Amino acid sequence: MTTQILFIRHGETDWNRIKRIQGHVDIPLATTGLAQAQRLARRMAEEAKQGARLDAIYSSDLQRAQQTAQPVADALGLPLQLRENLRERSYGAFQGHDNDEIAQRFPDEYAHWQTRDPGFSPPDGESQRALYHRVLHAIEPLVAAHPGGRIACVAHGGVLDCVRRFACGLPLDAPRDYPLLNTSVNTVDFDNGKATIVTWADVSHLDAPSEDDSFKKAAEPGR
Repeated sequence: MTTQILFIRHGETDWNRIKRIQGHVDIPLATTGLAQAQRLARRMAEEAKQGARLDAIYSSDLQRAQQTAQPVADALGLPLQLRENLRERSYGAFQGHDNDEIAQRFPDEYAHWQTRDPGFSPPDGESQRALYHRVLHAIEPLVAAHPGGRIACVAHGGVLDCVRRFACGLPLDAPRDYPLLNTSVNTVDFDNGKATIVTWADVSHLDAPSEDDSFKKAAEPGR
């Protein structure tokens, strides 16, 4: 029985705009991000009127995700259910810095990071491999709780990246050639342990693109 999940990245933050790594730092949405969240909520409400129901809405417990998810939950009359394991990757000592600062402060670690080794962890941080398994383990009980249902998960770029790699069978060290857009709706069907992408990077509710589509950069900052 297929469970459909709408994976939604949080709205834009000030740190997104200047490419500063957020990770687990609890950054709020920027004014632009709050406006994006309201547009998203209006879209979800309109789709619900047209019969596209949502059975539940889950969110990372970080503020930027909650601020994106709450207007949607309010518009649909659903409780917002928080899940710590939907957080962004922890970048440890890299958090709060941009790429240039990391290269200067942690030259050896930065060089290792650039090799795309899935087992690399920033000092006091989390590896890409650990994040991937955390995200999949977070999704499993949500799918099990909503057989045949349709739910939303508001999370982070790193979480969406893991979902995309799982659905497409992409290696963790493969360069990313797909966007992870602020308040984008990324629809994925789960059935019998497999995932199929229905739509990706849908931002039709926005009137302007976010400044944080950085997938063409060599390094991918924590979102």
